Amino acid sequence: MRSYAIGDIHGHLDLLKRAHERIAADMAVHGPAPVIHLGDLEDRGPDSRGVIGWLMQGIARGEDWVVLKGNHDRLFTRFLGDPWWEDPGLPRPLNWLHPRVGGAETLASYGVRAPADRPVEAVHADGRAAVDPAHVAFLEALPSHLLRGETLFVHAGIRPGVALAEQTEDDLVWIRQGFLDDARDHGPLVIHGHTSIDAPLHYGNRVNIDSSAAYGGPLTAIAVEGREVFHLTDLGRVPLLPG
Repeated sequence: MRSYAIGDIHGHLDLLKRAHERIAADMAVHGPAPVIHLGDLEDRGPDSRGVIGWLMQGIARGEDWVVLKGNHDRLFTRFLGDPWWEDPGLPRPLNWLHPRVGGAETLASYGVRAPADRPVEAVHADGRAAVDPAHVAFLEALPSHLLRGETLFVHAGIRPGVALAEQTEDDLVWIRQGFLDDARDHGPLVIHGHTSIDAPLHYGNRVNIDSSAAYGGPLTAIAVEGREVFHLTDLGRVPLLPG
């Protein structure tokens, strides 16, 4: 059973299209398979609106794509619902509009000004008016994980030792401590993003493919065959081995 996966996009439509080009080249050799996007479509990058719209259009025309929910996807929609909502995964005093989080860049892609000195209420009102409700509905409906064969796809990770049906969304979109430092076999191989690193790494029980597109790094695409993982490059497949 083959699957493809793409890491955290963060508003980089150009990188997303190139990742899909690498996947298309691999499919031309190995045949079609689902493409799973691990969430964080927006924030920090220049074209969050374009990323969301492009993925929605592809799914609407019948592409075999799955988009999972990341913490930034949740932060975006929750801000539009209530600008004072505090995400339990976001440490104070950070909020979605804080420069470290990147919400202002997302709103800018919709034509909304959100400088730090502008009242939150005004930014919220403009965001509600500018953001396409279809984009909000799309993001709110995203699943938090996908179990496919021997592989579990999820944005951040899982709470080790907890059954999949009992995992919380907070953990699935936010977890680091307790997951990243746990070397036990989780059953399925966990493919995740959320924690930025320089290049995709295979840890044996999990594979992190967030290669820091949010901070100027590349956007990783992989092919997964059973429990074998291949990094897709412009020159083709490169095995991604544990260790």
